[in-house]
Amino acid sequence: MADSSQTRSGSNITKLLEFFHLCEKLKTTKRTGWIYNNVENPESISDHMHRMSILSLSVNDSALDRDKCVKMSIVHDLAEAIVGDITASDGISKEEKKRRESEALRHMCDDLLGNSQQSQEIYALWQEYEDAITKEAKFVKDIDKFEMILQAYEYEQSQNKDLEEFFESTKGIFTHPEVKSWVEELYKNRKASKLKVA
Repeated sequence: MADSSQTRSGSNITKLLEFFHLCEKLKTTKRTGWIYNNVENPESISDHMHRMSILSLSVNDSALDRDKCVKMSIVHDLAEAIVGDITASDGISKEEKKRRESEALRHMCDDLLGNSQQSQEIYALWQEYEDAITKEAKFVKDIDKFEMILQAYEYEQSQNKDLEEFFESTKGIFTHPEVKSWVEELYKNRKASKLKVA
C-alpha cells in the first residue's frame, strides 16, 4: 500500500499535469535571439537547458555541487514557459523581466505544484540562480552564456552566419576557470575556421 504522505489527491494530480503540459512550451518555444538573427530551425528553450545540464555534469571541479548545478540548469529558464524568452532587444527592463519571471514561478510552484517540498526546491534553485551569489549559481550563469556562444558558433558553421554580437555581449564576463578554458578553445576554433574561409 502506498505511503499516504506521498500520494496526491485527484485535484492535485490535475494541477500537476497542468504543470507538465505548461513545461511543454519550453520544448516548442524557440530562443528569441536566434529568431531575431534569422537562424533556420533555431533551438528551443529546453534544448538550451538540456545542454547546460550536460555541461554541468562535465565540469571537473570538486568544489561545486554538480547535482545542484544540473538542477539549476534545468529550472533556471522555467518561467519562460509562461513569459517567453525575453531579451535585451525587447525593451523590457531587467527589473520588470525579473518581476514577470518571479510571478510566473510563483504560479507554477504555489498554484500548480501546491507549494510542495518539490516546488519549494524549484523556486529556491531559481532564486539562487537569480541572486548569483553562490559558487554554483555563478557557475551556472557562466555556462548559460557559454552554451549560447557555443550554439552561436555552431550556427555560424552550419548556416554561414556572422553572429559576432553574441560573442561581443559575453566578452570578459566568465569567471569560472574551467569555463574560461572552454571559451578560449572555442575562440581558437572560431578564429581558425574564419581563416580557412578567408
